[in-house]
Amino acid sequence: MSFRRGVVRQSKFRHVFAQAWKAEHCIDDVRVSRVTWDSPLCAVNPKFIAVIVESGGGGAFLVVPITKSGRIDQTCSTVCGHLAPVLDIQWCPHDDNIIASASEDNTVKVWQIPDGGLVGPMTEPLVTLEGHSKRVGILAWHPTAFNILLSAGCDNVMCVWDVGTGELVYQLSDAHPDLIYSACWNRDGSAVCTVSKDKALRVIDPRRGTVLKVREKVHDGTRPMRAVFLSDGKILTTGFSRMSERQMALWDTKDLTEPMAMQEMDTSNGVLLPFYDPDTNMVYLCGKGDCTIRYFEVTDESPYVHFLNLYSSKEPQRGAGYVSKRGLDVNKCEIARFYKVHERKIEPISMTVPRKSDLFQGDLYPDTAGLEPSLLAEEWIAGQDAPPLLVSLSGGYAVPPSKHRDTMRGRPKLASQDSGAGAPAAAAAPTATPTAPAVARETEGETRGNAADGTADRLKKEDDVLNEILAEMKALRTVVLAQSQRIEILERQLARIEDGDV
Repeated sequence: MSFRRGVVRQSKFRHVFAQAWKAEHCIDDVRVSRVTWDSPLCAVNPKFIAVIVESGGGGAFLVVPITKSGRIDQTCSTVCGHLAPVLDIQWCPHDDNIIASASEDNTVKVWQIPDGGLVGPMTEPLVTLEGHSKRVGILAWHPTAFNILLSAGCDNVMCVWDVGTGELVYQLSDAHPDLIYSACWNRDGSAVCTVSKDKALRVIDPRRGTVLKVREKVHDGTRPMRAVFLSDGKILTTGFSRMSERQMALWDTKDLTEPMAMQEMDTSNGVLLPFYDPDTNMVYLCGKGDCTIRYFEVTDESPYVHFLNLYSSKEPQRGAGYVSKRGLDVNKCEIARFYKVHERKIEPISMTVPRKSDLFQGDLYPDTAGLEPSLLAEEWIAGQDAPPLLVSLSGGYAVPPSKHRDTMRGRPKLASQDSGAGAPAAAAAPTATPTAPAVARETEGETRGNAADGTADRLKKEDDVLNEILAEMKALRTVVLAQSQRIEILERQLARIEDGDV
């Protein structure tokens, strides 16, 4: 079944238009990596932009604040702890300061970026994950469980890690007979879909280590494929036909015998990277080496995937970074933003729905996944599943205080990452056995200490409440100003009518 383009249908996303930001908002002189690996090369969250860059030895990636623009100095600090080129980078969905990197040195490393960005070269990761025997090229954080990270390597092995402890909790060695091209969690993180060089689509339960569904020859071509889970459980794949034409297909996991929809696009040889927005059910396709970004809406109505439009420019893209909904400008009806990777430049591109009203558009911004995880790592490992915890974007997104935020940073490192038998204890805060006088002093000061702790807790709670009130007042002020402007316009129109000008 083919996607029809000529049928006019009702959709609030029919008129979405894409616009590149002005040159002064771009990031220039970025030495983008030339590694021969089909990754997006860029990862973005509401705080930072990360780009894999060339390194004079080992592997490195650049991290700058999302507000950064202009030229990048050649002496700019990078994250440079890998011994071979970096192939993939992914920000943690539950902590905007945590990023994971995969490399040709067979390792995965997890890093903590300071709030203001890097102040010097970063060579020491929070944790190094070693379990692959060949280069690692795919990373995917669990969407709802804190500290769970999936990695896949050229050894055809898929690993699931508890980053907080550094443990390899699940390893799937026999699920794939050939190179894994992509891996994606479903909405609640209970399953993973993968495509590999044997042209098969698999749905896998990583905790049981079983392949739930298999579809052979999803695309007949030999070039790399990609697959993403949609929020309703369907899977969208991109690949190539036997005649090397690029294709996109939609699959129902209940019945993989035939695709729900299939379209052949063009004969370019760049891999189509799909970016999926679960809130709007839109899919954006960025082809490596293309000058265009195509976008589609997925619905329950035939032909199920509806072409909306395409953004076209003069320069081809090496890759692209996609920022989550928490980082968008809701006041301008921005529903998506990409950071297009050029040869030596990063260019922001906004996708916007044209609306006349300045008020918050609730139909464009349903509640979206926030920073707070639904589960802890040990809960997911024990067999629990949960959908993402959603937050409202009305009035802009404010980061809530999290009870889980320091779980990973506070845990001890593995013994293999530190020299000496006492490594786990050394990684934690140092302790000592108190002497008798010390115990006496502690007893005398216990009451004062408890009172001080109580006061500090009370002040912290008051600060949190005050911050919430200020955020609500800011949102209310925005609404009042917008309504005032609207009333002013209506009053002018009424005066013109009364004067007989209309």
